[in-house]
Amino acid sequence: MKRFYLIGFGLLMAFDTLAQLSFKWAGLHGGDPTFDLPWLLRVFAQPYIYGAIIGYIGAFFSWMVLLTRAPVGPAFAASHLEIVSVLLLSAWLFGERLTPLQWLGSAAIVAGILCLARGEAEAEAELADA
Repeated sequence: MKRFYLIGFGLLMAFDTLAQLSFKWAGLHGGDPTFDLPWLLRVFAQPYIYGAIIGYIGAFFSWMVLLTRAPVGPAFAASHLEIVSVLLLSAWLFGERLTPLQWLGSAAIVAGILCLARGEAEAEAELADA
């Protein structure tokens, strides 16, 4: 079951990250938003927008499969790992500078997920012993 969670949450994080980074690339290459037909055609001419669509579709299906087996609390928390992955990859790919507050927030997200996962494992162990 642990392998299922690792693969499932890895896929969810990858698809979510793909969607967010693709939107960023599409925004950078789509030009100034004018909200007219030529701008819309420029946006949809970018391959990045299709990466975003694929990312959202993949994330949706990954999430639906995970919810059939994973406990909701830890699953919901783990689904937010993409915030950390997008932050780190944005720094690398787009040269964005990370602030100490962003590092602290990322550490808090990861620590919270680890605490929830540990608590869930302990609860399952107690149920198995009973």
